[in-house]
Amino acid sequence: MRIHIEHTTTYRYVRPVLLHRHRLVLRPREGHDQRVEQMRLRLEPEHRVVWVRDVFGNSIALVDWLEPAEVLTIVNDVVVERLAPFPTRELNEPWRVPMPPQYEPIEAAITGVYQQLSFLESEPALRAWLDASLTVDAADAEGAMLALCTAIHESVRYLRRNEKGVQTPAHTLETKSGSCRDMATLMMDAARLLGVAARFASGYLHGTASLAGHASTHAWTEVYLPLLGWRGFDPTVGAAISLHHIVTGVSSHPRGVMPISGRFTGCAGDCQSLTVAVRTEELPEVS
Repeated sequence: MRIHIEHTTTYRYVRPVLLHRHRLVLRPREGHDQRVEQMRLRLEPEHRVVWVRDVFGNSIALVDWLEPAEVLTIVNDVVVERLAPFPTRELNEPWRVPMPPQYEPIEAAITGVYQQLSFLESEPALRAWLDASLTVDAADAEGAMLALCTAIHESVRYLRRNEKGVQTPAHTLETKSGSCRDMATLMMDAARLLGVAARFASGYLHGTASLAGHASTHAWTEVYLPLLGWRGFDPTVGAAISLHHIVTGVSSHPRGVMPISGRFTGCAGDCQSLTVAVRTEELPEVS
């Protein structure tokens, strides 16, 4: 499957402002199941870009703006080829992993980082919700994570939010509503509380909204299971991820993979508007 993505972000200011360095986590992560066929960043005003790779292996564009501006435009234009997907649950069935998983000592230093709660203050509410909402099969960690994903999908109403940052898991459980990033954060910390290494994933979802050109960026959760490796689950959808999920960044905390972050010098009222639009289309296969 070949997917063309056009992600446009526009900031408008009431007067020219001084723009400081911005950090972009927009390049899809490449591997055996995903390849970037071509990518072009279209940025205004004048700028300088340096690419680096962070501690999580994400490709990061650091942008220095060379002049003040009333309008800041960031367009990520990329074509991604999705190759053979990660094995489905049916294919994984012969490789059942016990719950909680037992990680090899050589991996423990890494998996331990992904087992620490991001929001410690939410632990009591999260533990109470898990006790009331989830039955865990001790012989099937993958099934337990799918059940957790489904439980969040059924408990939390999707609510698109434009505010920065994420809600705490406790707040999401209390309000029973949240954005995709709020639900991903809830699942990540819930999995960690159950003894599973989990991380936050950011990217795009090729679907009805993006085909119509009015989607935004998307977020989900990845868990690490012995033998099976990193497996993605999308609580917004209530299912394991598919070829339609295009990951751009992963992190131990949602802050690590904000698609666009940066500052400007000016007053809070100087920022007039922010618009984001993600459009996708499926391209013909190359013979």
